[in-house]
Amino acid sequence: MIERQQTKQRMSRIVKHNGTIYLCGQVCADATKNITEQTQTMLDKVDELLLEASSDRKHILSATIYVKSMAEHFAPMNAVWDAWIPEGYAPARACVEASMAREALLVEISVVAAEK
Repeated sequence: MIERQQTKQRMSRIVKHNGTIYLCGQVCADATKNITEQTQTMLDKVDELLLEASSDRKHILSATIYVKSMAEHFAPMNAVWDAWIPEGYAPARACVEASMAREALLVEISVVAAEK
């Protein structure tokens, strides 16, 4: 059975199937902020969605992170990520440079997690 939460015409924010949770891409709360703040508020949104889906960051299986500029944003984004992910629970991860849906966005993440 597939369960969809917060579903609109274009996408669901959470999809659950066989104990696996798929989150739609998450971006920051305020795109006028710098990469550090954008990354933190993006991860705060991931925390909220995982909690709603009966999971948490210790259960993240994989993460794909998109940054606007690897040269400019990779290191500061990683500093926030490293502080956020619990030690010993690092998921499989990919990080790529990508054009963003809006010019002001600097980072986006897509997460797959297991239910608790």
